[in-house]
Amino acid sequence: MGTEDPRPRPDDRPRVAIVGRQNVGKSTLLNRLLGAREAISDEEPGVTRDRLEIPVRWRGRTFLAVDTGGYVRRASGIEALVARQAERAAEEADVVLLVVDAETGIQEEDAALARRLRGAPVPVVLVANKVDSEHREPAATEFYKLGLGEPVPVSALHGRNAGELLDRVVAILEE
Repeated sequence: MGTEDPRPRPDDRPRVAIVGRQNVGKSTLLNRLLGAREAISDEEPGVTRDRLEIPVRWRGRTFLAVDTGGYVRRASGIEALVARQAERAAEEADVVLLVVDAETGIQEEDAALARRLRGAPVPVVLVANKVDSEHREPAATEFYKLGLGEPVPVSALHGRNAGELLDRVVAILEE
């Protein structure tokens, strides 16, 4: 998504950026990975405005999960600033989680973000959120079209497959 930032990081823990368009459940996912309600999540789009960095510990490994505001294509005003913060988080990350919504399917913003992230110098994990049951898993397969590999079907709200997602992130970080 950009060039490497030569500035030193104040915290040397690996960063995992959680990016996606508005209202896909990024903050809910962060809360689930953390196991506590730290990020504000709401059904109203655009609630998350600031970047939030919170340490997450899983299987003896700690990383900083970075929650970002929703990406809006052709954003202006505050939405453009929020989108820029999300881009910066992805540029500074060691792993990027692109969160998409399995209920709504691929949207224009999802495709635009996927195009940008396909060229990222770090691993990108595609997270199909709102897959609340095994019966909803076929909805996640649509996201193969984004060209980012196999989507991980999760339900951030209910915790479904959160452990599997964390296992995958930690495995990538250990590589």
